[in-house]
Amino acid sequence: MITSMTGFSRHAITLDGGVFDWELKSVNHRYLELRIHLPHHLRSLEAEVRKRLKGHLARGKVDVVLRDRGQADNAPEAFDQERAQALIDACAAIERRMRNPAPVSPLDVLSWPGVLQGASDAGEVLAEPLLAGFDTALEALVAMRTTEGAALADGMRTRLEALAEHARTVHSRRQPMLDEQRERILARIRELDLHLDPKRLEQEVALLAQRMDIAEELDRIDGHVAAVREILDQGGPSGRRLDFLMQEFNREANTISSKSHDLEITRATVEMKVLIEQLREQVQNLE
Repeated sequence: MITSMTGFSRHAITLDGGVFDWELKSVNHRYLELRIHLPHHLRSLEAEVRKRLKGHLARGKVDVVLRDRGQADNAPEAFDQERAQALIDACAAIERRMRNPAPVSPLDVLSWPGVLQGASDAGEVLAEPLLAGFDTALEALVAMRTTEGAALADGMRTRLEALAEHARTVHSRRQPMLDEQRERILARIRELDLHLDPKRLEQEVALLAQRMDIAEELDRIDGHVAAVREILDQGGPSGRRLDFLMQEFNREANTISSKSHDLEITRATVEMKVLIEQLREQVQNLE
């Protein structure tokens, strides 16, 4: 199915002695950009979290946050005194080489990886249940993106049909416009009382009519409409392809507008441009 790039999910996990919150948020982006924020003692999970995200998402800027709301029963009872002293000595040596250094607090020392005993293996102990909770949050995010994508696709189909209807209006005015323009040119020549070779005159009028003809542009618009419908029906990541087709729509509409001097065609072309812009805005949200 067509999916959106915007979504949000949150999932809480209660383990022995603590509660963890997964929060996932995604917004529009040209590529897939992942920003993962984990507690320092659970950073070993980042590679697996990144892998699972890439397996389900193709585009979007995705923020993943895991909040640790306390693990009282699993808190370490001691700290590595040798490692802590080595860190303190290193900080003191650096301070002597600096002007007005900021003081290092005990909490800074305790937060250094490896100072608190048992913190290094916390990720291994909690990995399986935390990743299971992440999968639940990821499924909810994907479901929300899918629901929003379906709504966007329905809106696009409605606007696409309106665009095709305006294109049919333009097509119905194509030949009358050419005939009127040809008659206008011939009337002007008669008004000026120009004595031109009839065969040469007919050739020039035919060339002028060919430059003003919009048949090719209308054929391409019909082809683009069919292509967009096919992409929406096929589903899957399709935002980039649809964005390219929106550019092509706009190019053809601009060409028709520049060629035509017919009021009805001009009005229909303006409506087509409005619809194309609305379609383009919707496409920007698609994966």
